[in-house]
Amino acid sequence: MKKRLILSALTLTLLAGVLCGCGRTQLQPAAAAPAQQETAQEPQQKSEPSAPENFVLLADVVPDAMEEIRYYTTYNFTGMRVDGYEEPCALLTREAAEALRAVSDEVKARGYRLKIYDAYRPQAAVQCFVRWAEDPGDTEMKPYFYPEVDKSQLFAQGYIAGRSGHSRGSTVDLTLFDEATGKELDMGGTFDYFGARSHSDFTDGLTGEQQANRLLLREVMVRHGFRPLDTEWWHFMLEDEPYPDTYFDFPVSFDSVA
Repeated sequence: MKKRLILSALTLTLLAGVLCGCGRTQLQPAAAAPAQQETAQEPQQKSEPSAPENFVLLADVVPDAMEEIRYYTTYNFTGMRVDGYEEPCALLTREAAEALRAVSDEVKARGYRLKIYDAYRPQAAVQCFVRWAEDPGDTEMKPYFYPEVDKSQLFAQGYIAGRSGHSRGSTVDLTLFDEATGKELDMGGTFDYFGARSHSDFTDGLTGEQQANRLLLREVMVRHGFRPLDTEWWHFMLEDEPYPDTYFDFPVSFDSVA
């Protein structure tokens, strides 16, 4: 009779798995097994890789910057918190962070602040994006981020790929925040929008002010050593990045750079 109870409890536990995140499976709590079964196998702690010594918390180097780490939240094109984003912080190589501090100092003198959406991105997050893109049924956020693109075309059109420059640690996604109005500058398009409207040279329907705002961000970033991406007005990579061929996978967390 005792063996039958133990087997029943184990069966309930396994059946309690539900999908979460980018195609991940998580076990939900089930009825407790007898005490001897609970202690039979202790879970092992998996050690996470840490960042190289020249990675820093962006807030330590650029304290004037605002941070809204979108992939730590559910407000992104996947509609869920993305793998690898354990805490809402921005990490960068010191070289990129110091270049960004020069950008911040310049725009701060002009009445603006930098607002950071993403910086270093672990490879686990990139793989999470790939799994999400391979699921044709998950289109919850399509009206907000890719209304003009069929999800089946995200790979072909280059919106999703197996690697990202963000994983090398010297790429940042950002915009400008106007201290006078208390709002982001109007760029004529939103962060992570999949479509031609996000292209740096897009002008159709944009006002003169919106075009000027994009140009302002682009010029100040280029002036301090960053290279823009033509298809995303918010995306900039340090020209002289220290790890041009290395894709890291340590988590986005305060402990990674402790």
